[in-house]
Amino acid sequence: MKKVFLLLVIILAGRVVRAQQFYAQTPQAMHWVDSVYKSLTKAQRVAQLIVMRESERTPNGPKYYDSAVVANIIKYNIGALCQFQGNPVQQALFTNRFQQLAKTPIMMCIDGETGIGMRMIDSVMKFPDQLTLGAVQDTALIYRIGRAMGAQCKREGIQVDYAPVVDINNNPNNPVIGFRSFGEDKYKVALFATMIMRGLQDEGVLACAKHFPGHGDVSVDSHVDLPVINKTMAQLDSMELYPFKQLFAAGVGSVMVAHLSIPAIDTTTHLPTSLSKNNVNDLLRHQLGYTGISFTDALEMKGVAKYYPDSEGALQSLMAGNDMLCLPGDIDGSIAKILLAIKKHQLDKNDIAARIKKVLLVKYHLGLHTVQPISTDNIAADLNAAVPALRAEVAQNALTLLQMKQPGLVPVQTNKRLAYVGIGLTEGNTISNALRNQLNADVYYFDYKADSAKALLLLQSLQGKYGTVIIGLHKLSKYPANNFGLSKTAIQLVKDLQQVAPAITMVFGNPYAVKNVCAMPNLIACYEDDAIFQHAAFDWLMGRFNANGKLPVSVCEAFPFGYSVTQQSVALPFASPESVGMSTAALAGIDSVANDAIAKHATPGCVVLVARKGKVVFNKAYGFMSYDSTQAVTTGTLYDLASVTKISATTVSVMKLYEQGKLDITKTLGDYLPWVRGTDKAGLTLENVLLHQAGLNPFIPFYTETIDTATGKPKKGIYASVADSVYIIPVAKDMYLRKDWTDTMYQRILKSKLGTSDKYVYSDNDFIFLGKIVEQITGKTLDAYTHETFYAPLQMATTMFNPSKTIALKNIAPTETEKIFRNQSLRGYVHDPGAAMFGGVAGHAGLFSSAYDLAKLYQLLLNGGELNGLQLLDKNTISFFTAYHSNISRRGLGFDKPEKDNAMRKEAYPSISTSPATFGHTGFTGTCVWADPAKDLIYIFLSNRVNPQGGANGKLGELNVRPKIQEIIYHAILPE
Repeated sequence: MKKVFLLLVIILAGRVVRAQQFYAQTPQAMHWVDSVYKSLTKAQRVAQLIVMRESERTPNGPKYYDSAVVANIIKYNIGALCQFQGNPVQQALFTNRFQQLAKTPIMMCIDGETGIGMRMIDSVMKFPDQLTLGAVQDTALIYRIGRAMGAQCKREGIQVDYAPVVDINNNPNNPVIGFRSFGEDKYKVALFATMIMRGLQDEGVLACAKHFPGHGDVSVDSHVDLPVINKTMAQLDSMELYPFKQLFAAGVGSVMVAHLSIPAIDTTTHLPTSLSKNNVNDLLRHQLGYTGISFTDALEMKGVAKYYPDSEGALQSLMAGNDMLCLPGDIDGSIAKILLAIKKHQLDKNDIAARIKKVLLVKYHLGLHTVQPISTDNIAADLNAAVPALRAEVAQNALTLLQMKQPGLVPVQTNKRLAYVGIGLTEGNTISNALRNQLNADVYYFDYKADSAKALLLLQSLQGKYGTVIIGLHKLSKYPANNFGLSKTAIQLVKDLQQVAPAITMVFGNPYAVKNVCAMPNLIACYEDDAIFQHAAFDWLMGRFNANGKLPVSVCEAFPFGYSVTQQSVALPFASPESVGMSTAALAGIDSVANDAIAKHATPGCVVLVARKGKVVFNKAYGFMSYDSTQAVTTGTLYDLASVTKISATTVSVMKLYEQGKLDITKTLGDYLPWVRGTDKAGLTLENVLLHQAGLNPFIPFYTETIDTATGKPKKGIYASVADSVYIIPVAKDMYLRKDWTDTMYQRILKSKLGTSDKYVYSDNDFIFLGKIVEQITGKTLDAYTHETFYAPLQMATTMFNPSKTIALKNIAPTETEKIFRNQSLRGYVHDPGAAMFGGVAGHAGLFSSAYDLAKLYQLLLNGGELNGLQLLDKNTISFFTAYHSNISRRGLGFDKPEKDNAMRKEAYPSISTSPATFGHTGFTGTCVWADPAKDLIYIFLSNRVNPQGGANGKLGELNVRPKIQEIIYHAILPE
């Protein structure tokens, strides 16, 4: 934790004292304070120090106290209100009404440790719990969450957020703090609390450090009784008080005092720290020098009310030195008792006047001298705007790998049968549905009421059937009582499942619950259990990012604070567009182009991916697999890449062999392929072949001579419906080509007419030859070599030839309903007829992939051949092949590139904003991939525009769908 401590020191050393913005005694501020103070009666002045409850949660929904609030505004001009439950529109309307009615503006507060959504649960999403944030290593992300929380408060007309929690959770059995703390390490708690505080106060919202002097090491909930902490002052000073001292130094605007019994501070029996002069006046004010507003914790809590009921707690809190009294049980009695105490000189009237004016001064600087009505237009959408993306970013950054003793389980192997056991579930959820729909997993449920007999039946159902079992622990209680809701039977089932098959255990909940499964060989803490965190867990299983979180607390002897296992995986992380200099709002323009293309039947569906600076910032699926609209496209859908195969399989293979010295592009086809020698193709150089200027025929329809022209059906003797030792080449479902026909196709290429080498003629035959050269040099088929050399190391689990062998068809987009050759709908079989006749593996076509996995390969190329420490190609090789190499075309070696005179063309290619360094390719089926080193940018578009009628549908090109989206992406890049 030295790095964390050093970072905190740097932050504090360079700070602006943020509290000063709320306490500056400017002439304008003091004039307003004095005029307001003079306008109030004695009772109304005291009422400025009271925070009244405005609402609460009940089993029947929110309960509003608007009538009582109005009465207290009229009678006392109550100083502050605290929202605890409700709907944002209703709360805004109440706030407008209250502020309009009030003679002196009301300070609106919220107990929003996880944002507005912590209280307005019917329509606003929460930010993650502080304990979840404690697993994150990125302090900038924590600051952005604090800033977003502040923006929420401002939008809802709230001036004070009782956040952050500064308690160190050094007691795993703490019944009230636990997940509300950043963890057990004082340095991290102080650092992350400072980030939240800065974010809130940079938005002009008063932050509040709570619960002073530290509520982390208790075993009793102060809502129900008075907790006792038996520690020495030295222990308190070195641990519990440390984060508070750091927050005070950093300029936190307010502090909340807890209801605790701490004999080292005050030996008075049953006297809560909130009512103790030793704690508030001596320790907080004099010893620690804190001069900002101090709030009491709720005075209605039993930790106070049990011993100091109703108005007595309010009076004693003021006598102890507090400024504001939260939720006293009896407002009339509290004000009367305080006025009487002033009259009897139990309270110094000048001191109380100073506290009232301090509160008014803060109100002025919070903007309450000019109260503006809150607009309710789109308020819920505004409050939610920043939450999903930040929550998703936390979900990925917090995920903590604790054990991975059986390597090779992640990414999940698509060629192995998979089961998901949802413990605590009775129905599907986000992760189980994703595994079922995208990986064809079988899903089982086992809730906490089930007995051992049901557990035994489940084990028997799983035995011997699966290559991998994924176990998810769901619906855990956030609190440690009753072992987080885990049943003994469920815990034993998790242990027994390890014997069924290699298993990954995922804990969706409080990380302290991990103590029940510490011995599991493959274990990951996922922290929270909503759709966003489950989706992050699914993405991790798919190898889409590495688990970089670290435990914020100690769990078992094996897993101390800060523990994690370094994951040996290759992933592209997901991030917000703004984090890489792009605009989320601008990228949203992709939606209209994609949806318009689908509406006009340019394609039934598509996937668009954008990555910048090594991070995926946009990955979205649109539409359906086909026009029957029965199966939606997902971001994991595999598409037939068509000619994108040329660069994603063949060219990168040629590059690898080139840099290994096994292939020389100045040599000829005849130098590498013995069966070409003696023909007019033998002398063609590989360089010209890569550039499509070797003079080869563009396309040979090999299938035509295998079809009976009279019937339109395959000729007998060339195809069979069942594979055997002769008919072994799979062309389509239940259609196998005679194995010797491959030689016939080679002969057709060799005998085809050869053009001149001074022209650019795009040809599939160029890459059929190059694919065969790769196989000749390596002694491996092209699919085997590319998988071994690129796709497996990069964990590109969905990038493959012939996906129908291992991937469920429902995860593969169908292409053409072909009527002139294979006479069937093609799904999982390559669309290109020539590639099909080569068994689905050819240098020019045949590769399938999801957008995310394909992005890994192109990020590797942008990175100079390296991704996450894995070096597969040399930077110089990439620079050489992706540069312009022809005087008569725009081509690189294998790669397509922008037109050299793009700026002068009526229609630029691939779009006007691409830099000359850009490289990539398009595919006949409606695909493209473009990588731009100048912008560190990747754009991938996958579609099946050939569904169902084939290449006759040219609307994707006519509508300029791919270029339009590419331009939106470039325009989304923010000025630097």
